[in-house]
Amino acid sequence: MYLKKISLINFKNYPEAELEFSSHVNCLTGNNGEGKTNVLDAIHYLSFCKSFFNPIDSQNILHEAPFFLIQGVFDNNNEEEEVYCGLKRNQRKIFKRNKKEYARLAEHIGLYPLVMVSPADSELITEGSESRRKFIDSVIAQFDREYLENLISYNKVLSHRNALLKQIADSGRFDKDALEIWDMQLVDYGKRIHTKRSDFIKSFIPIFQKYYELISGGREKVGIEYNSHLNENEFSIVLANTLNRDRAMQYTTVGIHKDDLEFTIDTHSLKKYASQGQQKSFLIALKLAQFDFIKSIKKVTPILLLDDIYDKLDDLRVKQLMELVSSDNFGQLFITDTHPTRLSDLFKSAEVDYKVFKIVNGTTRLESPKLESTKVS
Repeated sequence: MYLKKISLINFKNYPEAELEFSSHVNCLTGNNGEGKTNVLDAIHYLSFCKSFFNPIDSQNILHEAPFFLIQGVFDNNNEEEEVYCGLKRNQRKIFKRNKKEYARLAEHIGLYPLVMVSPADSELITEGSESRRKFIDSVIAQFDREYLENLISYNKVLSHRNALLKQIADSGRFDKDALEIWDMQLVDYGKRIHTKRSDFIKSFIPIFQKYYELISGGREKVGIEYNSHLNENEFSIVLANTLNRDRAMQYTTVGIHKDDLEFTIDTHSLKKYASQGQQKSFLIALKLAQFDFIKSIKKVTPILLLDDIYDKLDDLRVKQLMELVSSDNFGQLFITDTHPTRLSDLFKSAEVDYKVFKIVNGTTRLESPKLESTKVS
């Protein structure tokens, strides 16, 4: 599976653009702020129905334009498939596959698996637990539709329970029966999600550690620990034990919506003790492990997007990373870089198929395609 071409109208800084891609390596070069990353974000839309960077769709419309359109053509086992995303200001987003509109966007997730590596991934280390939960959810949701449905249902029930807790506080009347109804549903969905997350992390850690060792040359040992209230006790007991606190706070203080991942390097906190290069290597290893995990489960090679991979990596780690992602284990690859020839020189020496696109202020130009017939098997 790979993306053959993409068309943009009024998307971010692109009034109009159309790019036809190599099935293997695609390099987007240009100065900062010209629109390289915006192309990657448009590709992300085609897979996840949303931006990687900005959750507010209307803010991705070109300034003062009335709408944006993103259209992509995928090759899926030699069959062409069209994906359409359109948004008019003050209207709902329209998403279609092969001209058929989705009733629910969740139906699309996982059909075109994709992994994005970006400097914005630093939030996984520096920000709160929500970022790390989103990472877990984004991996599992691409291969497990039931997990995604349970997660959506859990969040709806959580919202209702929190509203009831606030109502109880405002009215001064404790509605035990109503609370038990929401508790039963929260426990049911929460236990399913916790089981899936636990199983995923156990399988994921060895893959992640393998990739970190390949990128770093085995210079450090890294780890991930899954922290959850449900690790210690049954969810129903945890909820019962914190009822008074929940009533005082007027929201649900325990549950899988508070789960977190603890990242370590040589048994110490990654956030406190790792260098910028080590943290970047950690994040890239996370994403490559995500790639490998999805590929093994779905039997489909995801598209890999690498945004500004030279940022904070030394030459040795970049070289090891590029050798890794240009191997036959990886499929279609998109990479951005500010250096005009660095990527083309690298892939030319590796003798792989590639195209280089020059990006200047929302315009694109094909710089140096390499013929598919030269591909090394």
